[in-house]
Amino acid sequence: MQVHLRIKRFNPEKDKEPWWGEYEIEADPAERILDVLHTVKWYHDGTLTLRRSCAHGICGSDAMRINGRNRLACKVLVRDLGDHIQVEPILGLPVIKDLVVDMEPFFAHYRAILPYLINDEPPPERERLQSPEERERYDDTTKCILCAACTTACPSFWARGQYVGPAAIVQAHRFIFDSRDRGAAQRLAILNEADGVWRCRTIYNCTDACPRDIKVTQAIGEVKKAIMLGRV
Repeated sequence: MQVHLRIKRFNPEKDKEPWWGEYEIEADPAERILDVLHTVKWYHDGTLTLRRSCAHGICGSDAMRINGRNRLACKVLVRDLGDHIQVEPILGLPVIKDLVVDMEPFFAHYRAILPYLINDEPPPERERLQSPEERERYDDTTKCILCAACTTACPSFWARGQYVGPAAIVQAHRFIFDSRDRGAAQRLAILNEADGVWRCRTIYNCTDACPRDIKVTQAIGEVKKAIMLGRV
């Protein structure tokens, strides 16, 4: 099928403002948007810049705004979008070039919530055991691949980049409710700050954007409840 593809382009070395590149290409309906972008780069314009790695929805590196929604380019099929496709970088992060954004502010928020197991108790002879029920308590939030699709779909993050964002809260949730962890109070204190969890307005954009179908808004609500109760 013939596809009209619009890609938001920007090269800081020569462009004062972003502009739209328009391409008419032939694509198989079963191809992914990542394949279509490769066609443009390999056969039409080699200057097109994008970020991708595994191409199987695991690494999260090719999050983009596709037809107005945050998605992974490697997971969206041409037939699901039709013959007019628009691709632009995710919002709220500085654009380095074309579809590549600077992820450092996103990862700074991620690091801020202490995304690792905290437990200074003497280690057991073998592993720290959990029951299936204890593991299930935070199972959903272990699925996060740090693609930033949820955070950059959030109007609160667009308005104030200092907001820690949904992805960081999801990562905090994963450890706050882990029965082996002892750092919940530290993380809850961090998320109780002005740019923490309370900037969430329960818009659900994050849940809609997540390519792993994590119940992001629900996880944020559970963290809010834990803060209000003063306990996990």
